[in-house]
Amino acid sequence: MDKDTVGINNYNHSLSLLERKTLVITGVKKIENFDNLHFILETTMGFMVIKGEELELIKLDTLAGNVSIKGTINSVEYVMENNKKNKEESVLARLFK
Repeated sequence: MDKDTVGINNYNHSLSLLERKTLVITGVKKIENFDNLHFILETTMGFMVIKGEELELIKLDTLAGNVSIKGTINSVEYVMENNKKNKEESVLARLFK
């Protein structure tokens, strides 16, 4: 395990949502995919799917694991995967069914 991965794993995971317009997330390991309707993030607590309208990535701090998103936030969901081997395919398949 490299230093960067160890550093991010030590950060707490939290969400801060202000008036459904600004979402700040800590403990983000990786952004899997995003567009103006969906964000798929890998966090220290599992995969997270954010759905909304006119979503934009405002801030990305890869060293600290912080992400800021603005737009109309309609839902935030954690997706738990049993089979870690194909987790990326499973998350994407489940999202776009």
